[in-house]
Parts: sequence; structure tokens; C-alpha cells
Amino acid sequence: MSLLTLENVTLKFGGLTAVNNLSMQVEEGQVFALVGPNGAGKSTVFNLISRFYTPVSGKISFAGTDLLGLAPDEVPSLGIARTFQNIELFDQATVLENLLVGRHRHRSTNLVQQMFHTPAVRSEERAHREAVEEVIDFLDLQPYRNSRIAGLPYGVRKVVEVGRALASKPRLLLLDEPASGLSVEETQNMRWWIDDIRRQMGITVLMVEHDMGLVSKVCDKVLALADGAMLAQGTPAEVQSHPAVIEAYLGTGDAA
Repeated sequence: MSLLTLENVTLKFGGLTAVNNLSMQVEEGQVFALVGPNGAGKSTVFNLISRFYTPVSGKISFAGTDLLGLAPDEVPSLGIARTFQNIELFDQATVLENLLVGRHRHRSTNLVQQMFHTPAVRSEERAHREAVEEVIDFLDLQPYRNSRIAGLPYGVRKVVEVGRALASKPRLLLLDEPASGLSVEETQNMRWWIDDIRRQMGITVLMVEHDMGLVSKVCDKVLALADGAMLAQGTPAEVQSHPAVIEAYLGTGDAA
């Protein structure tokens, strides 16, 4: 069944149409990729889903809920988590502390309970810590658990941001260029993690990515964008061989 649906979505910034009458469906359990050159509207779609932007027309729904009726801070409570093109972590906090931020949507105790550190608070903190430790083990972040983000290599920080999103235990994970800036070995590891996120954790993945090698290996479905509009949609092989995609991207060397 469709977990995420966009119907005829259009977003304009003044006279610029950033997303043009876009429709797409992400099925539960899929790994789905948005590809296209810089400025195609890929990250803008993520910002629409996250409710940072509001379209001028169209509908966006998640698991039957109208996302356009929600504020941005309400979206994570539905089970949607995301990463960003530019890493958004707390540089002076540790890996563990950053991952614990991802548990915010699962907090159920109130301010008074937290002030007096009641048994309910202590029990909740243990549950959050256990959930985060599972993510640390899953992403092989044990050597960095207590390290500050500011002192970590770029590739490790990228993984930590994925970990923070996973710590929220989402139904839908939005990955914005997960392989950007990674080495060949780090990209291979990201491929394995995306596979395991879907297969072991049962999380649906929607990602923006320029590395077509990664897209071809992990994705069930791909949608190619140009100037905010859909050029082609299908399997990775179908999209890469589509005449409009070849003309728009492959012919210029910009395969994604």
C-alpha cells in the first residue's frame, strides 16, 4: 500500500516554479530515489514533506494523514525522520547525545516528573538509552560513542546523522544525499546500511542521491526530476534508459 502520496503538487517562489504538478507514490517497504541535477527540486520535495514549505496546490498524505494540515514540529510524531544535505548535528555534543535527540518524539513524561527525576523518568531514560545503543551497534559507531561531533571525520558525521534519524524509529526515512562526500568504501557501507534499514528494521526509505551506482543497487523505484517536473519514473534501469533522461542528463554527463 502507498505510505506516502503526492498528488499534483506545485510550489512557487515568486515567479519561479520549484515543483511543477508532481505526483508520486512511495509504497511501504520500498527504497525510492529522487534523482536529477542541482536545482531540479529534489530537496524541495523533502522540504514539502517535512512541512518547511507549503505548496500552492496539490495534496500530500502520509499513512492516510493529510500532511498539509500539520505544522513542521508535528510531522516527526507520525513517524517521518530525515537527514540533510548539510549535516545538522550539535558539534559540541557527543555522538551519544546527538542520537538521544532523535528520541524526542517518544518522550511521555512531563516537566514536573523530569524536575523530580521520578521513577517514570528513569525508566524512560533507560528505554531511550537502549534504543540509541541499538543504533550505535547497527551503524558500527561504538568507537565514537563518547566523541564530540566537531572532532569527527566527515564520513562518520554523515553516519551519525543517519543514526539520529533512526533513533526516532521512523516508518519513513528521508535521506538527503547520503553518499555525498563519502569515499568509495564509505559509500559501500552506506549501501549495506540502507539495505538493512529496509530489510531488518522494516523502514521505508525515500532518498535524494546523485550517485547512480548506489541508486541502482539499493532502489526499487526511481523518479527523475528536471526543473521541478517529472521526466521519468520506474526501476533504476528503466529510468536510466529513458530517452528524456538520456537527453537531459546522460548526454551532458549529469546522470543524476
